[in-house]
Amino acid sequence: MARAGLAAARLALAVAPHARRVGVLVGPGNNGGDALIAALHLQRMGVAVTALALADPDRLPADAANAWQQARAAALPRVDDFVELGPVDLLIDGLLGLGATRAPQGRLAETITAVNSSEHPVLAIDLPSGLAADQGHVPGQEAIRARWTLALLTLKPGLFTAAGRDHAGEVWFDDLGVEATAPTAWLGACSNPPAPGLPLRRHAHHKGSFGDLYVVGGAVGMQGALHLAAHAALTAGAGRVWASPLDPGWRPPVPELMLCHAAWQMEAATLRGATIVCGCGGGDAVAQTLPNLLAHVPRLLLDADALNAIAHDTTLGRALRERAARGQHTVLTPHPLEAARLLGTSSATVQSDRLAAAQRLAEDWQAIVLLKGSGSIVAAPGRTPWINASGNAALATPGSGDVLAGWMGGLWARQAGNDDGWHTARTAVWLHGHAADRMQQRHPAYARLPLRAGDLADAMAAALDGPFDSAP
Repeated sequence: MARAGLAAARLALAVAPHARRVGVLVGPGNNGGDALIAALHLQRMGVAVTALALADPDRLPADAANAWQQARAAALPRVDDFVELGPVDLLIDGLLGLGATRAPQGRLAETITAVNSSEHPVLAIDLPSGLAADQGHVPGQEAIRARWTLALLTLKPGLFTAAGRDHAGEVWFDDLGVEATAPTAWLGACSNPPAPGLPLRRHAHHKGSFGDLYVVGGAVGMQGALHLAAHAALTAGAGRVWASPLDPGWRPPVPELMLCHAAWQMEAATLRGATIVCGCGGGDAVAQTLPNLLAHVPRLLLDADALNAIAHDTTLGRALRERAARGQHTVLTPHPLEAARLLGTSSATVQSDRLAAAQRLAEDWQAIVLLKGSGSIVAAPGRTPWINASGNAALATPGSGDVLAGWMGGLWARQAGNDDGWHTARTAVWLHGHAADRMQQRHPAYARLPLRAGDLADAMAAALDGPFDSAP
């Protein structure tokens, strides 16, 4: 607690160096003790600090009780209601920490609401009060919306997925000099792709060096999804891309795309040499394509309506599970509602514990799973899941997922047998998010507007202009 309080005080001075009045929110556990120690350090440094105490000092754990004794000895000013804090330059949130197991109630809940309504800048200690540390969901009505969060000892997965990113703000980390425990998830970097980076193209390469990809989808009225996915696959560098529409009257809108009617009916030998993305705009008709694809394709990415078809047909589900035993690789790319259908639950349940949902999907279906959303998660059987740190709400637009699926397919086709989909999924989802981050940095309007899916593949290609680590 001594180290935690000092770390919080130091960060408070770093992020708000001109703060003269600081309010410290003290809850009923050790998180409140951390806040009190931070308050004492700030007071000694000449900052006017007032503590809002929402705890009974006589019912505290030992370390927090000791912090209260120090606060009394130092005559730390204390109030009992949020409005009594008056105007402050910074709030330090020490209301609830890891020990919180239920939604905030009573005065705690009222104070969280008041803090969020006040618009004072907030530094949260360890995690924003009211946010589930491991899951990133908000079990109550509200959680603190912090501008900064100082994570202690470990980075909490909930800070980076589901609602976590909206509540945590800018995350800082201090291990307090304690050796880390085994991780429950890996966190990807914001500005660099997952190792070993994106492959370079060599002078002697030709289009046949980068694989063949077929994109199956585009039922009547949904041809745009097929176009977006196929265009993204081309932009990602697949050697040859065929669009295979479920609408027989559709024709490729760009000359680089080739047309392949009923790719799912090709000879088994041809299917066994291909990478296929299936489901983008597929509608109900996509179900007819799946038996042959599941049986023969070595690298199969299932998105959108293909996932819905799997969820509703036990025969298709069994065929999907059997692929891993034959050495065939599968990537599933559900959003929360599609994940819920595959799991036989609700999207709210999926969002309440995204890490667990993604891992269960991977184990149930014996596939690589990319659970899309804020803090997208890549999971695989027997592996520690990975959380993507790039991306923003500019990606919340129709067709964004089709572009991601197509780009992933194009990248996977390039690597052929060198990847089971794990690295491809992580690289593609990172670049998808990184392109949106880059656009938002260069054009602040994208903090309020969507990045049109039709522009997204080219934005992903442009985002590769940065100095990234690359490997052959």
